[in-house]
Amino acid sequence: MFRKSRRKIVAAIMSVLALLFLGTLVIIYGSSYFELRTANQKILERYAATYSLKEHPKEGFGFEYDMVHGNTFPDMEGPMDKDKRRRVNDIHTFKLSTFYSVAVSDEGEILAADIADETFYEKDKLVEYAMEILEDEKEKGIKGNLIYLVSDKGGYTLVAFMDNTIMRGSMMTLFRYTLIFGSVTIAALFFVAIYLAKRIVKPLEESYRKQKQFISDAGHELKTPVSVISANAELLSRELGDNQWLANIQYENERMGKLVIQLLELTRTETIALQTEHLDFSRLVDGETLPFESVAFEKGLVLKCDIESDLFIEGNANQLKQLVSILLDNAICHSTDGKEIFLTLRASHKHVILSVANAGKPIPAEQIEQMFGRFYRADTVRNGDDRHYGLGLSIAKTIVTAHKGRIEVGCHDGLVEFKVILAKYHQM
Repeated sequence: MFRKSRRKIVAAIMSVLALLFLGTLVIIYGSSYFELRTANQKILERYAATYSLKEHPKEGFGFEYDMVHGNTFPDMEGPMDKDKRRRVNDIHTFKLSTFYSVAVSDEGEILAADIADETFYEKDKLVEYAMEILEDEKEKGIKGNLIYLVSDKGGYTLVAFMDNTIMRGSMMTLFRYTLIFGSVTIAALFFVAIYLAKRIVKPLEESYRKQKQFISDAGHELKTPVSVISANAELLSRELGDNQWLANIQYENERMGKLVIQLLELTRTETIALQTEHLDFSRLVDGETLPFESVAFEKGLVLKCDIESDLFIEGNANQLKQLVSILLDNAICHSTDGKEIFLTLRASHKHVILSVANAGKPIPAEQIEQMFGRFYRADTVRNGDDRHYGLGLSIAKTIVTAHKGRIEVGCHDGLVEFKVILAKYHQM
């Protein structure tokens, strides 16, 4: 139980950390990509603004163009303010950038195609890109590894390109290293989460252990006075004969004795290591149902069994017999408006399914979640005189859990069904 709680805590912590990491990664990558793309788009716009079919792009670029070609100006000397430093950075970026361009007349004729003395892209390929872009009628975007911009130059249209390879490489490097270091951090935090989960659950585990120890000790201590009261009451009944008050003492003492036995049984089931063996579960269930046929008959009920033969499981015979007894006893005691109780045992893929169903009113969902708790009693189906204390189903669930199975409750067709699902034994 506590192992499952620790796993849930670790899962919750890691889920939060994973979401935070993914959110941070998206924000860092997205903002960086947007900033770099915006900066490159501005550079490409500046290139397009200075482009001319008659001369190199110079007009309108001012001293920045001359600096690109190695010239200097007096106003660039001396201390640099923030604006000058930004302009110098823009100049360096412009100088290191690779531009391509295709000029197309209004009639669709290719007027010029500049590949910037580079061999990465052939002229025909750039012309093909340019024509596709003009057909799409988009002013800006990305084509392969190129950022493009469509500009109306008055009499012709310029499709300007800027190589985006470096930016994409930088973004992939950023993404890769962020992912690597983030994953390493998440892995380290996984062990921290395990440690924290243990620290969180430890007080609860200790409290639960003490509770079980108290129940065990109290049960053992109560066995002696219950036995003494039972013996003395039996002696008094022989001397006094029928006596109402003595009968009440015997009745309540018998109830107390059964409660003590169930408390000790619950503690033993939870604490003692499960000793398993290869069992013929079909034969075990069939043998355990025989005594309950007469019990059901005394209450005007008929126990109908449908048990598939030769179903084997790995389990503890004593605990599984107790499980079947609890489910049958529960069905007989709580059967209403019906004359039949149904027990079925069948195989399903890799499991065996034991089902016990009796006629009864539908159980509300909130009660289904609580009915396997200790001492839980639903007043609508139980009363104080049935000698049930709300421990039977709790013991049943403990047994099923110890056998790595699960127990379910369902209400359908006027029946209340308890279904136990256990792993089938597979011979090697």
